Amino acid sequence: MAERKNGMIALFDVDGTLTAPRKVVTPKMLEFMQNLRKVITVGVVGGSDHVKITEQLGKSVVNDYDYVFSENGLVARKDGELIGTESLKSFLGDDKLKEFINFTLHYIADLDIPIKRGTFIEFRSGMINVSPIGRNCSQEERDDFEKYDKVQNIRPKMVSVLREKFAHFGLTFSIGGQISFDVFPQGWDKTYCLRYLEKYEVIHFFGDKTYKGGNDHEIYESARTIGHTVTSPDDTIEQCTALFLSK
Repeated sequence: MAERKNGMIALFDVDGTLTAPRKVVTPKMLEFMQNLRKVITVGVVGGSDHVKITEQLGKSVVNDYDYVFSENGLVARKDGELIGTESLKSFLGDDKLKEFINFTLHYIADLDIPIKRGTFIEFRSGMINVSPIGRNCSQEERDDFEKYDKVQNIRPKMVSVLREKFAHFGLTFSIGGQISFDVFPQGWDKTYCLRYLEKYEVIHFFGDKTYKGGNDHEIYESARTIGHTVTSPDDTIEQCTALFLSK
C-alpha cells in the first residue's frame, strides 16, 4: 500500500453517499474505496446498527475501512476491533424510555397514511429509530413513502410533535434515509464519532443529508470537519477523485 497522507481522514455517510438508500454497495464503489484507502485513511459513519451497515457494505466492512462507526459512532470499531459503545438505556432509564415509546406508538396508531407494515420502533444501543410506515415495508413501499413524505411532511410533523412533548428529555431528532428518523440524546449525533479521531488534523466528511434536520447536518457543520454535500454515490466518487486522486 502506498504511503498515506498523515493526519488526514475521509469520513463517509452510508445511505445516499456510498450506496443508494438501503441498497447494497456496488463493485464500482468498493474498488474506488480500496484505491482511495491507499492515499488516505478512510472511515464510515452511519445511523444504522452494525448489522445493517454490514448488509449494505459487505461482511468485510471492518477490513475495508480503517474506522466503522455505527449508530453515529456510539458503537465504534477501528481496524476491526471494538473500541467503544454507549447505551441509550443508561442515559434515559426505563421509565422515560417507556413514556417515549408509548406516546410514539399511540401517535403512529392515529396516523392516517396509505399503508403501514411492522417494526415501527427499533431500539438500538444508543438510539431509537422510528418509522411511521414500519421498517418491514418492501423497497417499492419505501420508495413510495419517501415520495409521499416529501409532499405530506409526515416525518417532519411527527418530529415537531415529539420534540415539543419531550423537550425536557434532552433528545435530538434526526431525519435520515427514506422512511424513518433517529432519536438520541443531544450530542449523540454523528459528531459523537469525532472523539475517536483526535489525532487527525484534517477530517473530510461526505454526506447527502447535510441540511438542517438531516442526519448529516451536525457533523457537516462541525468546526472539526471540512463538510462536503453529495447527491449520489457517483457524485461521491467524482468529488473524492478531484480532491484526493487527481494529482
